[in-house]
Amino acid sequence: MALTVTRLPDEPWEAITLEWQALDLLRPVRVPFSSPLWARLWWTHFRRDTLRARDELAVYTLRDPDGALVAVAPMMVTHRPGRSRLCTRELQFLGADTNVTELRGMTARPGRENECAQALMDHLDNERVADFVQWHGLPPGLQRPGFHPSGTVTDFVLTLEPAWDALRARLPRNVKQSLRKGHNSLARDGHAFRTDVLEGAALGNGLKRLYALHAMRARLAGTVSHIDIFAQPQARAFLAEYVQQSGTARLFALDIGGAHVAMRLGFLYDRQLYLYYSGFDPAWSQYSVMTTLLGEAIRWAIGQGLERVNLSTGSDVAKTRWRPEAIDTGSGFQVHAGLRSRLSFRAAATLRRKPLPLQDAA
Repeated sequence: MALTVTRLPDEPWEAITLEWQALDLLRPVRVPFSSPLWARLWWTHFRRDTLRARDELAVYTLRDPDGALVAVAPMMVTHRPGRSRLCTRELQFLGADTNVTELRGMTARPGRENECAQALMDHLDNERVADFVQWHGLPPGLQRPGFHPSGTVTDFVLTLEPAWDALRARLPRNVKQSLRKGHNSLARDGHAFRTDVLEGAALGNGLKRLYALHAMRARLAGTVSHIDIFAQPQARAFLAEYVQQSGTARLFALDIGGAHVAMRLGFLYDRQLYLYYSGFDPAWSQYSVMTTLLGEAIRWAIGQGLERVNLSTGSDVAKTRWRPEAIDTGSGFQVHAGLRSRLSFRAAATLRRKPLPLQDAA
C-alpha cells in the first residue's frame, strides 16, 4: 500500500501533536528527541534567521490509505546564505545543534522504518524543496540511487534484571571492580555519600548545578575531550523549558559533605530511563564519582521496576563496559540529480567547514 506524504502548514504543532504522541509511545526504545514537544521547543529556541543561515519549517506526515499516521518527519529547509537568492537549500531534521539533540530522524511506526524512509525519499526527489537532504536515524544498510551514507550513530541500551544483585552478577569483572573501588576509596578517606533524585520544583536549582559541573568536566585536561553542550544560553533555556513541560526529568546527584559533586540528568518514560548529560567536580575524580553515580542511577531504576536504562549515544568505554545492546542508525545525504544540486551540496559543505562526505560530488 502506497503511503501518502504531506508537508504540513507552518507551525503545525496543535494539529499533529496528539497523533504524534500516540505514535511516539509505540517506540520500543523511548528517547526524548522523537517527541512533538522536543521538536516544537527546539524550533522555538534554535531556529535561525540571520544573514548566514535561515531555517524554514518543513514537517512531513506519512499516512496509510485509511488515513492512519505511520510516520512524522520534523524537518527544516536551511538556506545559506540566509538573505540571498543565490543560496544553497538543505533539507535536514530538526536538532541541528551542538549535540543537545543526540538522535535525529523520523518518528515511525515500528517495523516500517525502511518503508517510510524510502517513501519520503521518493517524495523529496519529486518535490525538490531543497537541493539536497541530510538524513539521520535511518535503518542501517539503506541503499538507493542518489543516497550516499556518511556514518552511523550507536545508542546503548541496558536491559535490567529484577534485582540489583542479579544485574551486578552478570557484569564484567572490571565494572564490578570500578564500583567497589569508588565506594571503598570514599569510605577509606572518611567520605560518606548520598544519592539524591531531584524532580519537580527541585530541578530549577539542580539544573544550574548540573551546568556548572558539566562545564567543569569540559575544562578538564588530560582526559577524553568533552565540549560544554550547555555553554550557549539558548541551549540552557531550551532544556529548562523541556524539563518543565515534559515532567519526565529526574536529576541524579551524588552528595558528599552536603555538596553535589556529580550529577546526571535522566528522562523517565513508562518503564524506561534515558540517561542524558552529566558533570562532576574534578576535585573528586580520584574517587570515580561518575561510575558510582551511574551505578546508583541504575540501582534506582531497578528499584522503580524499570525494564531498560538507555546509556545514550557515543562508543566510550563508560557505556560499552556495561555490555549494553547496541542500536545502530545510519546517516547520509540524498543529492538530487542535476548540476545545481551537486554544486549546492559542495558549496554548503565548504561553508560549514566540514569534510565533504561524497567522493563523486564534483
